[in-house]
Amino acid sequence: MSSHKRSLTRRRVLGATAVAATATAAAAVTNSGLLATASAAAFGYSDDGTNYVVDTGAQLVFKVSKSTGDLTSLAFRGKEYEGYGGKHSHVESGLGASTVSVKQSGATILVSVTHGTLRHYYAARSGQNNVYLWTNKADTSFTATRYIARIKAGIFPNSGPDAWVEASDTVIEAGDVWKQSSGQTRSKHYSGVRVMDYDYVGYTTGSVGLWMIRSNHEKASGGPFYRSLLRHSNDGGVGLYEILHYNQSQTEAMRFGLQGPYVLGFTDGAAPSSALFAKNLDTSWVDGLGLAGWVGKSGRGKVAGVGISGRDTDHPYTVGFANAAAQYWATANASTGGFSCAGMLPGTYTLTIYKGELAVHTRQVEVTAGGTTALNTLTVTGDPSSANALWRLGNWDGTPGEFKNAKLMTYAHPSDTRASSWKGNVVIGSDATTSFPCYLWKDVNDGILVYFKLTAAQVAAAHTLRIGVTTAYINGRPQVTVNDWVSAIPSPPTQPSTRSLTTGSYRGDNHTFVYNVPATAWQKDTGQYNVLKLNVVSGSSGTGYLSPGIAVDAIDLLA
Repeated sequence: MSSHKRSLTRRRVLGATAVAATATAAAAVTNSGLLATASAAAFGYSDDGTNYVVDTGAQLVFKVSKSTGDLTSLAFRGKEYEGYGGKHSHVESGLGASTVSVKQSGATILVSVTHGTLRHYYAARSGQNNVYLWTNKADTSFTATRYIARIKAGIFPNSGPDAWVEASDTVIEAGDVWKQSSGQTRSKHYSGVRVMDYDYVGYTTGSVGLWMIRSNHEKASGGPFYRSLLRHSNDGGVGLYEILHYNQSQTEAMRFGLQGPYVLGFTDGAAPSSALFAKNLDTSWVDGLGLAGWVGKSGRGKVAGVGISGRDTDHPYTVGFANAAAQYWATANASTGGFSCAGMLPGTYTLTIYKGELAVHTRQVEVTAGGTTALNTLTVTGDPSSANALWRLGNWDGTPGEFKNAKLMTYAHPSDTRASSWKGNVVIGSDATTSFPCYLWKDVNDGILVYFKLTAAQVAAAHTLRIGVTTAYINGRPQVTVNDWVSAIPSPPTQPSTRSLTTGSYRGDNHTFVYNVPATAWQKDTGQYNVLKLNVVSGSSGTGYLSPGIAVDAIDLLA
C-alpha cells in the first residue's frame, strides 16, 4: 500500500467493535462523566490532506490543521460548531506555520503541535465526546495568553453579562465594553467569577452542552482570586477561554511550562461531570504519551495542615502556594482551619493564608515528589482587624465587598444604570459602610466626606488613620484632610498597569496607607462632627471612570 493510501486509512483501536450503522445510539456515561454513545463511528484518525481528522468513536469528530495546529472543526452529532469571523480555535490568535503530527496509542489519539519553543497538544479518548488540550509555553518568544475555542453564532443563547449585540449595542470603552439601550453594560471581562470559584464555563441549549473545563492553572498567574476572561458571546460568535497568562489586572510574572489538561467537551445538555474537574481528573493515561513537561502523579507532592488559629470565623480562609514555577491553593475547613493541597510540583513555595483575599500570614514550605509535608497548626499573625479601632468602615478582608456597588462591579461597568450613585457622604454609625462607594475616582467622586465624633479623651490624643486599598488605577492614592489638617501625599505602591476598576476586577496588590493624625487636628467640641475628606491624587491623568482611582478594602481610626 502506498504511503499516501496509508495516511488516508483510518486507524482503529485493537479489539474495538464497530457498531452497525443502523444500530440505535445508546447514550451512556463513560468514566470521564461526559456523554458517550454506541454509534456507527469507529475510534481513529485520518488525513484529509489539510487536516488530521479525529473520530472519538462517540458522537464527536474534530479536525486539526496540519499546517497551523488550529482546531478547525468540531462536529457533534453531525453538526458543525467550530469557527466564527473567518477564524478557528487556537492558542492566542493563532500560532501560524507549525509542525503538526499525530499518533495513536491504544485508546488515545494525540495530535502534537510545535511552533518554535511552544508545544501544544490535542488528545481524544476512545468513546468520549471530549478534546483534551495542553499548552507548554517555554519562554517569551511567543506570546501565549490564552486558548480560545471559537464557536458559531446562533447555536447557543446570547445572554449574560459577557454577551452583547454589536448591531445594536454601543461601545463605551476601549472597544470591549458595550452598553445596551437599557443602560446595562456588557463585556467579555464581566465573568464575575474568581478562578477558584469555577471548574467550567460554557453554554447549553438544553439538549446540547459545550463546555471548557479549566486546568488546575498551575502554570497560570494571579493566584486563586484572579478574575479573567472565561467566555463571551455576541451576534458574531461565541468564545470559550482557557487562560495561560493574562495581563489584565495581573499581579504576578508569567510562569512557563506545561498547562493542562483542560477539556473542551460536549454533553447532552447537562453540566459536565465533576469527574472531569481538574481536582478529580484521572490523568494516569497521560503518563505514557511523551508530552514535553508532563509530570504525573508519582512526581508530585502534597501539603496538609491540621488547622489555623487566630481566625475570624465570619470570613472564609484560603491557603495559597506560589513560586516562580507554579501556583496552587486550598480552601481551609470552616470549623478547624485544616487544609490539604495535593498534586503539587516539587519545590519550595511561599505559603500564604488569606482571610477573604487579604494575606494575613506567610511562611515557606517544601514539597517533595511522592511525599506529604505535614504542618502543625498555623497562627494568623497579620490581621489588621486585631487592632482596636474607634470606628471602622468595611472589613479587612482584601475586598471592597461590603461597600456600595461592590458586587455589581465584578460583572458591570461603573456607568451601568444598575449602579447606585457614586457620590454621597457618610456618617459613622447606622449604614455608613453600605452607603460608602467601593471605588473612588479623581474625576467622578473625589472629596467624599466621612463624619464622626470623638470623646473628650479621644480628642486629647493623636490617632492613626488607615486606608486599605485592593488595587489602584494609574497611580491613584488617597490624600486625606481631617478638619483643617492635610496629610502629605503618599507614594504610589506597585499596582497592575492595566484597566481594572472598569473591567470587573478590584484585585491588585493589597496596600495599607497609614496617616498619623495629630491631636491638634480634632474638633475640641465633642458635640461637633470631625470631617475626614478623601481625595484621590496622582501624577497621571485620565477622565471619568478612567481617571486615577482606588478600590477600598477598609478605613479605620485606631484608638
